[in-house]
Amino acid sequence: MRLALYQPDIPQNTGAILRLAACLGVGVDIIEPCGFRLDDRRMRRAGMDYLEIASYRRHPDWDAFRAEPSGRLVLLTTKAESDHLGFRFAESDTLLLGRESEGVPDFVHQAADARLAVPMVAGARSLNLATAAALVLGEALRQTQGFPG
Repeated sequence: MRLALYQPDIPQNTGAILRLAACLGVGVDIIEPCGFRLDDRRMRRAGMDYLEIASYRRHPDWDAFRAEPSGRLVLLTTKAESDHLGFRFAESDTLLLGRESEGVPDFVHQAADARLAVPMVAGARSLNLATAAALVLGEALRQTQGFPG
């Protein structure tokens, strides 16, 4: 199980996601370009000392990310027709999160093996990116018995 961030905009979210991944033993792929430098103090503040134990790979662009073999690509998006609760996750899945400001372009949507949303009340537009990552990753790890310990 991995998390992937497509051109993240907000350093605090990236730091929080790297901290989440470090605590749960999950790798992260960061697909550049990012909207900030990866040594940004705001990212380091959100990630705290967990950034030292986080396992992440940087990819210069989408094509470089896709060139590496992996399992299914599962896109988390508000545009999905099904939610994460009815989905059967696999240990080899990569959960992909889009840019906070724009999501992902159509070609990324088309490349995804599955598109999932988090159920929300009517009128709610979206969750914070790190919150959505935690909710869906938690369910995926529960299903695959992938929690540490």
